[in-house]
Amino acid sequence: MALFRTKAAPAFGVSNVNAAAGSAGRPGALMNLIVGQGTQRALSLPTISRARDLICSMVGALDFKSYRRVWNGTEYERVEIEGESWMTRPDPNVTRNFFLSSLTQDLIFHGRAFAYVTSRYSTGFPASFTWLPHDNVTTPDQAGPEWFGPSVDIQFNGVDVDPDNVVQFLSPINGLLWQGARAIDTAHRLDEMARRFASNEIAAGILQQRDGEPMSGDELSELASAWAEARQTRAIGALNSHVQWIESNATPDKLQGLESRQYQALELARVANVPPYLVGVEVGSMVYQSSAQARQDLYLFGAKPYVDCISETLSGDNVVAKGKHIVLDVDSYISEAGLEGDSRSLSAAEVAQKVYLAVTNGVMSVDEARTMISDAGAKLNTGV
Repeated sequence: MALFRTKAAPAFGVSNVNAAAGSAGRPGALMNLIVGQGTQRALSLPTISRARDLICSMVGALDFKSYRRVWNGTEYERVEIEGESWMTRPDPNVTRNFFLSSLTQDLIFHGRAFAYVTSRYSTGFPASFTWLPHDNVTTPDQAGPEWFGPSVDIQFNGVDVDPDNVVQFLSPINGLLWQGARAIDTAHRLDEMARRFASNEIAAGILQQRDGEPMSGDELSELASAWAEARQTRAIGALNSHVQWIESNATPDKLQGLESRQYQALELARVANVPPYLVGVEVGSMVYQSSAQARQDLYLFGAKPYVDCISETLSGDNVVAKGKHIVLDVDSYISEAGLEGDSRSLSAAEVAQKVYLAVTNGVMSVDEARTMISDAGAKLNTGV
């Protein structure tokens, strides 16, 4: 007997899609949900945790917009239209921020994410969703870790789920737990080394017998204890010609592998596709980055693949009517990040470079780019 069933849609209004029995309309009791060991292990690394927090917090803060493409005789224009009711809160039980951040985390770590349709409009299109944690989902038809398309055989906590009621988000980037497995393992080994030496007292030096009859273990232990006690109570020590004091040159940065761990943090930033300086990794001499430029870099290099994945998936014919597009509103984010305002303090070449990147990545249209370059040129010519 399947865990999920779909009721026939009524002639009007919204119909609920039943989930697990006794789960109050949610797919499975919360106490049965887990976080995989791979995810826990990756998030225990500060660099991965910081990268995840930056990307997920940015995507989770975006609003939805809806539009249609209209041909004006020369090119297609985006005409904004009324959105769906679920765009404010896709899952009525949690915030939009939580829903989008959870989907994004699964996309980052696993390369795909799942949302279950909990209710539908009378038209048959989804009216609400709930997030299915990836670690609770298995797809017998695709073992992974690379995904080649939507699965038609889906199980949640070991029980079959109707794939028609599951919206599958497929990231254009492979999951971090797969493509970054070696980097994560190396980082953990270095952290274990640092933890091991952090719990051990560093030797201040050694006493070495130079000549004479070799001392026994008890005699050497007694000599070391007497020397340690003398060093704690006196500023000056005395040794005979048979024993030499050799000061240790071991330092915490060498024992804890600070340089190696710094390099590995840089590797993890590469794996997570975020600029190193955003996760606190030093990369030598750097050009000053304003907070606006940092937010733009976070979007362009880190979050954009996941923003596009969520937008294009929710624009599918299984979610909204054909021809209708759902997008996450990055325009307001870019505007708040100061893309327009930065043009006052930048040279014409720098403005052109920023605009080129924005157009290339689909952040703004060609007409918007021309307007911005024109405005920037006017301000530079007038000295504003």
